[in-house]
Parts: sequence; C-alpha cells; structure tokens
Amino acid sequence: MTKHNVLLVCGTGASSGFMAANIRKAAAARGMEITVNARSEATVEDYVDEIDCLLIGPHLAHLQEEMEERCEGYPVKVAVIDKDAYARLNGEKALDQLLALFEE
Repeated sequence: MTKHNVLLVCGTGASSGFMAANIRKAAAARGMEITVNARSEATVEDYVDEIDCLLIGPHLAHLQEEMEERCEGYPVKVAVIDKDAYARLNGEKALDQLLALFEE
C-alpha cells in the first residue's frame, strides 16, 4: 500500500486543522495510511521535501500558481481543495479528491 504525506494549508493553519483531522479519519476508516498535517501557507518550504501532496484551502485558490512554483523540482501534487468539501469539513470527499490526484 502506498503511503501519502499531505500538507493542507490555509492562512494560519487553524481551519485546515479540522479538515486534516477529518481526512485522516476517512482514510483510517478505509484502512489507508495517509498523513495529513495542517499548517500556514507561509511554511510550505519547510515541508516540501517531506510531502507528496499539497492541498490548498479554497480561500487561498489565488495562490495555487505560487504554491506550484514553491513545489517545483519536488514530486508534489498541488491542488485547491474542493470548496464544498472544505466548507462542510467533509473528509470523505476531500480524501476522494486527494486520491484522484495520484490517479492522474
């Protein structure tokens, strides 16, 4: 089984903490090994060499291109998390989105 290490960023890392916890719960319920940590978008460089996926809070969608540039040269998938999943803290839907990134 592939293990994924995900960084979920928002402005301060606070709201994404709840989303990260729900993604972890959804993954555990499916028997998957996925680490999801929530941090501020300002800390991406501190973690880029440890992650394989960067999920961006929908309120920071305007930073997607910048985040992709920060991850350039690393095998990191970058995506803006679905706004409905984020608003509802729907870990199942967010997990499905995350897994779809690795099927591309």
